[in-house]
Amino acid sequence: MDYKRFSKELETISGISLTPFKEGTKEIDWDALKENIEFLIANGVEVIVPCGNTSEFYALTIEEAKEEVKRVVEIVNGRAKVVAGIGYSMKTAIELGKDAEQVGADAVMIHMPVHPYITNEGLTDYFRGIIEALNIPSLIYFKDSSISDTVIKQLASLDKLVGIKYAINDLPRFAKIVAEVPAEENNLTWICGTAEKWAPFFFNAGAKGFTSGLVNLYPQKSFELLTALQEGDQETVWKLWREVLPFEDLRAKYNNGNNVVVIKEAMELAGLRAGVTREPVGPLDATDRQAVMDLLEAWGFELKSENMISKG
Repeated sequence: MDYKRFSKELETISGISLTPFKEGTKEIDWDALKENIEFLIANGVEVIVPCGNTSEFYALTIEEAKEEVKRVVEIVNGRAKVVAGIGYSMKTAIELGKDAEQVGADAVMIHMPVHPYITNEGLTDYFRGIIEALNIPSLIYFKDSSISDTVIKQLASLDKLVGIKYAINDLPRFAKIVAEVPAEENNLTWICGTAEKWAPFFFNAGAKGFTSGLVNLYPQKSFELLTALQEGDQETVWKLWREVLPFEDLRAKYNNGNNVVVIKEAMELAGLRAGVTREPVGPLDATDRQAVMDLLEAWGFELKSENMISKG
């Protein structure tokens, strides 16, 4: 594989697809999943990431995660890159990665481990072990500010490491690691891992792409921002940034607890099939729900559905 070329294909929006759950049973609504993936493809999304955090990865069983990746690959059918989220213990992450590879995923995104005790050396070994165990390329989701960026430095030269989804909103720190690990000397694309709100700042510091949950609802706005960033059209960048900021601020409430449920609520109100969230994410309260409605109306959406999420 030409890993350098693959890395360049990540210089775009990484659309973190949602996992729709049925009201009542909380089972995965596979028909709704298909509709949502088709929506992403129809609107030009070239990199789709099932089993990301906005996919509620940690609310899925291992078998559900495998099935979701398999179905997304089948639905996409080569029309976009599929980057499967994997994680948990190193053994489990490798199991998920090998399964994703077998069903035809193009790459994996390795989640930062959810573990109370992490050392720099241990995390380096964790990422390295997974990357080397798989034949398809890997991206690292780097989001723990207590972990040193030396982890990235030690892994950057691995051919199969093609991207860093950097989700620590410390711009001087990010600019420093980008300068110390030049992309042109490695197979790396730097990706802003904290979506549209932070994308302009990360692009100025060296990012070439950004992740998005908003793309599940309003892909036109996300792509307008990407184009403006790529063209260096600063006036348009900041105009668009001001338009999406209230939505992203609402998602960031309660220490990002609103991240998924705001998108799902907005999608349901707009007539898309997002379903409910699974525990430990609960429904929006009345104030936040009204804020979502106000934002959609300001953006020109016609509200087509009584949301189901707030019904619990």
